Amino acid sequence: MYNPAGVKTSPNFPVPELMKAWVLGNPDELSLRDKPTPVPKRAEVLVRIDAVAICATDLEIIHRGSPASIQGGLPFNKNFTPGHEYMGTIAALGPEVDEFEIGQRVSVEIHAGCGQCKRCRQGMYTSCLNYGKPEKGHRANGFTTDGGFAEYAVNHINTVEHVPDTMSDAEATLVVTAGTSMYGLTELGGLVAGESVVVIGPGPIGLLAVAVAKALGASPVILTGTRDKRLAIGKGLGADRVINISEENAVDVVKQLTGGIGADYVVECAGSEATIDQAIHMTNRGGKICLAAFPHESVTTDIAHIVRNNIYVYGIRGEGKSATRRAMALMAEKKFDATKIHTHTFALADLPTALRYARERVEDAIKVVVTTRQTDVLSNAAAE
Repeated sequence: MYNPAGVKTSPNFPVPELMKAWVLGNPDELSLRDKPTPVPKRAEVLVRIDAVAICATDLEIIHRGSPASIQGGLPFNKNFTPGHEYMGTIAALGPEVDEFEIGQRVSVEIHAGCGQCKRCRQGMYTSCLNYGKPEKGHRANGFTTDGGFAEYAVNHINTVEHVPDTMSDAEATLVVTAGTSMYGLTELGGLVAGESVVVIGPGPIGLLAVAVAKALGASPVILTGTRDKRLAIGKGLGADRVINISEENAVDVVKQLTGGIGADYVVECAGSEATIDQAIHMTNRGGKICLAAFPHESVTTDIAHIVRNNIYVYGIRGEGKSATRRAMALMAEKKFDATKIHTHTFALADLPTALRYARERVEDAIKVVVTTRQTDVLSNAAAE
């Protein structure tokens, strides 16, 4: 019987002693196991996971390890459960937690900073100086601590946000993606109404960056990429102009659309040397660039052009400064339809297939969602 001391539970939401969870062994080795259901501590809740979306970073973590581990030379993180873009229902409350109630539907953020370092006190908890040190209070669920490819997970109360009844489970998993896009625009200044914004790369973050920028009043919003189908989705999310870079010169078109001066803001979501170079040369003097993708190789670029033109370059990590809450507000008000990027749904037991769809982009998969609720599993055809 799951009844830890000090933890509040409800007979309406019985919690098992053991749960199903996918556990990472060596690189690319995931196994479905029974694990003890985690216990929430002070300022924590237990979330029954109802749905979790697959992110490209999940594929990297499963194959190579978390970005922080790779950069820090740390060993491959074995024996933990990946998955970070999840939502669910609160099933138990840690000692003295009264900010939430059992039975509430919530979406989550990945990172809970230590709360005591300089960066956390600045609201930059995704850049916590105690990153990867749970003994210091840091959590990055699905990165360094157990995440969402399971039936239950523990979250700090600072990382959960109420999901309105009008929002489906699948849509709620996309709040983290939209939050990352929102964080990028926040770091560029946030006041984008009337400003020109270019988004490079129509992946999930890029597509929702288009939606968020448009919802915030940016004009024009321009999307570049190579796949017409994804560019069409970008149009549906609010892009005023799309550019297929295999057919048009993106820098030239952006300058034509902005009176020859270039864009105020560029959000780079592709992560290649060529697209970073395009970002630099399509930004106007004094403009700002957000680098939201992880390049796989070192990049050589025109630093002199950045300096000569007083261009500001920002790198972002995750969904900091409570950006998910602002993204949730826009989504709850139906300012854009994030489900346009949701293409496939699988059951938790079919996670290996879901990961293959995401990795190999089977049937042009964009966002693949894994659910523990069998009634939510769609066919492998693209969602309408």
